[in-house]
Amino acid sequence: MALLVHLLACAFGLGSWVAINGLWVELPLIVNELPEGWELPSYLTVIIQLANLGPLLVTLMHKLRPGRLNERAVIYAILTVGILACFLLAFFWRETTVVAGAPRSTAFLIITFFLSLVDCTSSVTFLPFMMQLPPEYITTYFIGEGLSGFVPGLVALGQGVGISKCVNVTHSFDNSTEALKDPYAIQTQYLSENFSTEVFFFFLSAMMAISLVAFVLLNRVPRMFQLSSENLVGASVASVSSGLDNPAAEGVPVERGGEEAGQSRPLLAKPGYTVSKLAFIYFLVVWVNGLTNGLLPSVQTYSCMSYGNVAYHLSAALASMANPVACLIAMFLPKRSLVFLGLLSLVGTGFGAYNMAMAALSPCPLLQGSAAGDAIIVLSWIFFTGTLSYVKVMVGVILRDESHSALVWCGAAVQAGSMVGALTMFPLVNVYHLFHSGDICTVKCPL
Repeated sequence: MALLVHLLACAFGLGSWVAINGLWVELPLIVNELPEGWELPSYLTVIIQLANLGPLLVTLMHKLRPGRLNERAVIYAILTVGILACFLLAFFWRETTVVAGAPRSTAFLIITFFLSLVDCTSSVTFLPFMMQLPPEYITTYFIGEGLSGFVPGLVALGQGVGISKCVNVTHSFDNSTEALKDPYAIQTQYLSENFSTEVFFFFLSAMMAISLVAFVLLNRVPRMFQLSSENLVGASVASVSSGLDNPAAEGVPVERGGEEAGQSRPLLAKPGYTVSKLAFIYFLVVWVNGLTNGLLPSVQTYSCMSYGNVAYHLSAALASMANPVACLIAMFLPKRSLVFLGLLSLVGTGFGAYNMAMAALSPCPLLQGSAAGDAIIVLSWIFFTGTLSYVKVMVGVILRDESHSALVWCGAAVQAGSMVGALTMFPLVNVYHLFHSGDICTVKCPL
């Protein structure tokens, strides 16, 4: 029974961010099909920030009307919406409409908003539900949440998204057309992927369906274990939505006996960090999430595509895998030193700066056309994601043990950093066009 519950908790966590992570790893193929082209990632970052309306409403309900929100019903609703959205995406992702005189992929963007709403809302509903189970299953849930990035990346590698090659083509012309000086030209030819984008979206829909089935079965677990909420409060992991109406979260003494009182001490412990250290920790939260959720994702296409579709494909897929790997490393090799986390953030920022510089140099970045250039940009994205993901996990652990209110402010700092990053990059990419696209096969860069 314990093994079954672990598997169900992992499958349930898999549905938390699998849809949005799947879209990111599929972008190397999608950007070649939709009219937004290389600007598409910047649209996605803004859409994901707008979708934070979902967790905001859930949090307000917990604050203003504690106990009134049926979290099970919300989870059923968002998982159902996620399944339908992925299913509809398979049929309508290519559909465009004319907006302000230009074609726009309105169907893709609207459906992506609903997928973002599902995944963002899962952050404040899935974990409170898991608090009904013993604490060892919460760890398994987080492993499943990490796999929500790893599994789509693995499938995308098998798909071979967006792989291309440069080929010589011959221009045809008739007698009435002046002969071209050079009838030959080089064009990009995209190789057929192992399976289509539509099949990939059906796969995402299936992953969401597995998460829903796991949730249905997990609803029976508390009855099978004969658990009660009173026995689990002290062993639970703090979350934003669950703590807003939890007296222990605000430091109000709660009478418990013996072992339960010992379990609840971490939530009631006094802060162990000075104001300056806490300010530094929150600065790390804002800075790291601004980079990973807003600034760099908006220009990943410009940073990688100039090296070719293979480099972009590997950067997107392997970087998505670096996140869960970093979470596992943080689980087994935790290091809370603020000096270490600050230095690691500096290293990750360095990789991010290189990625941003290559985006600014697009379509002629450093070492273009060489194996070394391709390898460096792929490794830079992997280490950028991996190092800063480790920092995010460890900072979250530190603030969780500091106090529950510290964790609430951590969530606010995460969203603030992400929103500032996304809103900063959107006008730079889509209004002022500071980044330039270019086909590696047709653009001639100076040696």
